[in-house]
Amino acid sequence: MNAVIAGFAERVRQAAAQKRPLRLKGGGSKDFYGGPLAGEILDTRAYAGIVSYDPTELVVTARAGTPLRELETLLAGQGQMLAFEPPHFGDGATVGGVVASGLSGPRRATSGSVRDFVLGVKLMDGRGEVLNFGGQVMKNVAGYDVSRLIAGSLGTLGLILEVSLKVLPRPAAELTLRLETPQVNALEWMNSWAGQPLPISATSWQDDLLTLRLSGARAAVAAAREHLGGELVADGPNFWQELREQRTGFFKTGSTLWPLWRLSLPSVTPPLPGSQLIEWGGSLRWVKSGEAKLAAETVSAGGHAALFRGSEEARSAGVFQALPPTLMSLHRKLKNAFDPAGIFNPGRLAQGL
Repeated sequence: MNAVIAGFAERVRQAAAQKRPLRLKGGGSKDFYGGPLAGEILDTRAYAGIVSYDPTELVVTARAGTPLRELETLLAGQGQMLAFEPPHFGDGATVGGVVASGLSGPRRATSGSVRDFVLGVKLMDGRGEVLNFGGQVMKNVAGYDVSRLIAGSLGTLGLILEVSLKVLPRPAAELTLRLETPQVNALEWMNSWAGQPLPISATSWQDDLLTLRLSGARAAVAAAREHLGGELVADGPNFWQELREQRTGFFKTGSTLWPLWRLSLPSVTPPLPGSQLIEWGGSLRWVKSGEAKLAAETVSAGGHAALFRGSEEARSAGVFQALPPTLMSLHRKLKNAFDPAGIFNPGRLAQGL
């Protein structure tokens, strides 16, 4: 594997010397996400494999090109999981892509996001140098946590080589319930439940159907089912997997180029207009809309808007909500520190980065 790293370093140094952009790419399953793609492809899949795994310490270290499916299979064999439920969006998903995209699935609201589970990373910067941040236990994560900064950076700060992730045991019991209710009631219920000791690990509302997953000790799950009522969903695990991978009816309807907005909002935000699907107890709203004012309305509500799926033309106009000048300045300084020649995934996170 040292030869693979040496090859990466040579590509990076040449690109930096010639100011030639590089497009860092694993399986390409998240190519639709973020700004337009640019640069010569540097494929990370040659650097793959599990470096170490200690089930008793709840930590695994894997190389960036490792298939996500391979890692999840390994963990499942020990009754463990990636609690943030990263979406695959295709068979080629890799561990590096999981961290670079920073995307989490249905369990995120109760378990945490990708960055909450990143303990350490090995990164190649824009000079071709290998840097190590964090460690393999939580006590090593102190000071300015660069390893978590990499999560969601879309490869703009450097080439992820290895990542150490915290893993968790799978719940002893799990079941899915469904209740019929309009959006306004669903939002009220989800916010009320959030203040109660209920083992709710995921929620989803669409077309007047509220679906929730209970996870935890068998007695706690049984008691919560009795308290909440609703209809038992026989194929619950498949429902949440299809939702995570955006293969449900809501995401299938229409062209793959219709504007799909990902809105992160306070969970108490009132119902929004338009066709939508709600997750994370009301904090995540998927909205199909071409209205330019949507982002502004989200900001005024105290949230953040991102164009999750859209045409190349729409993506070139900007995918993520514009940052205030002070924050944008900080981003530019970080980019310059890690990638002074600006070769890594230019424009994926924001124009000018």
